Parts: sequence; structure tokens; C-alpha cells
Amino acid sequence: MQCIVIFGPAAVGKMSVGMALAELTGFKLFHNHMAIELVHQFFSWSDPEFTPLVQNIRRQLFAALKDSPVKGVIFTYVWALDLPEDHDELQRYIDQLGVEMESVLFVELCADQTVRMERNKTELRLQEKKTKRNIIESEDFLIQSEQNHRLNSNGDFFYPEQHLKIDNTHLSPAEVASVIEQAMSHHGNNRC
Repeated sequence: MQCIVIFGPAAVGKMSVGMALAELTGFKLFHNHMAIELVHQFFSWSDPEFTPLVQNIRRQLFAALKDSPVKGVIFTYVWALDLPEDHDELQRYIDQLGVEMESVLFVELCADQTVRMERNKTELRLQEKKTKRNIIESEDFLIQSEQNHRLNSNGDFFYPEQHLKIDNTHLSPAEVASVIEQAMSHHGNNRC
């Protein structure tokens, strides 16, 4: 199984790029809001049940995919690079897939905040992520998360040999997906 993790700050385009990459590769996309939106139907962000349920759904799905005929998985993740617990949680997800962290291709997206504020309001984002429909709250999260955590690397990524950083400020999701697909072929087929 091949494995791609797309990470970066809120509204950078992880889901849109993941959709375009899934179309190019035939991989299955699990964007980070799939579990969030399900759990949010029953619990709010602040409820103690919320985060453990989201994490358990992700882990159980990945465990089920481990021995499936799925040829590749694309997972989007908002990764606070300054929080060891975020790295540990991602490690647990990858472990559930039965792959080595060192064989994952990590795609980091970055874009200007003004562009991300506009992307925060796109029809696709609001359709797929109901929890983002309160634009004021969503914009506040975008700004606060960036102020409180390091959501992009600065030449110091944990796995430099498996890392592709793309500034997609002026690129379409299809253009970014094409760059990723090319990098996959140079990454030794990213065999996980």
C-alpha cells in the first residue's frame, strides 16, 4: 500500500488537493474532516468524548484498510509541528495502516493567509465541512491556530527525505496533484 499524508494550516487546500490526487492515482482519500463531521453530529468540539471518538474512528478505519485491496491512502492532517502529541497521534494512524513512518510521502502545503481566508469560504469546503459554515468562527480558528502553533516547517521537517513542500498560493489543486504524482515516482514508488 502507498501512503501520502497532506498537511498544512487550515484552508490551505489539503482536501481539494487530496481529491485531485485521488482522481489521478486511484488512491482513497480520507480527509481529516470525515471523522470530525460524523462525531460533530453528536458532540461539540469541547465535549470530552469528541477528540477520542475522532481518533478512534480514524484508527479503526486505517486498521481495516491494512489488509484490504486498497492500493493507496491519502490522509489530510492539520499537524501542529510544535506538539509532540500530534506527531505521536499521526504515528499511531500510520501504524494502524501497517506501514513504516519512514516510507510515507509527506506533502506540506503552504499559502498566504489572505488566500486561505478566501479558500475558507469556498463552496466545496462549506459543502464537505459543515463545522466550517460559521465563517466568523472558522476564520478565528484559522488565525488562532496559526498564532498558537507551528503549522508549517522551516527547513526542519522530521523526515526530510520523504518531504515535499509546495506553496500552492497560486496553484490549482490539479496542478499541485500533478507535482505530487511526479514526486511519487521519484520517491521510489513510495512503497509503504
